[in-house]
Amino acid sequence: MTAPTRIRATLRDGLTEVRLLMTHPMENGLRKDAEGTRIPAHFITDVEVRHGERVVLAANFGPSVSANPYLAFRFSGGAAGDEISVAWRDNLGASRVDAARIA
Repeated sequence: MTAPTRIRATLRDGLTEVRLLMTHPMENGLRKDAEGTRIPAHFITDVEVRHGERVVLAANFGPSVSANPYLAFRFSGGAAGDEISVAWRDNLGASRVDAARIA
């Protein structure tokens, strides 16, 4: 299992700024190890961020995204104390859901 997604959500001037750091190797399947064996592809395919029940970000990733992806975005309609949840799924079927409160 991977480490928890680091989530920071802050309210400023009526907008909620969300910053995410997802821990994932994001292997594209083209690199080789020290013995010359190809490292299998292992990358996040789908990301969804929710504010309560509302989807505020949906993204499709692929093998060209770097390891430990970082995302930052803003949306309106958040309030201090509201929950932000982040869910992702990778090409091998692993998934993770993490949540934080808006500060």
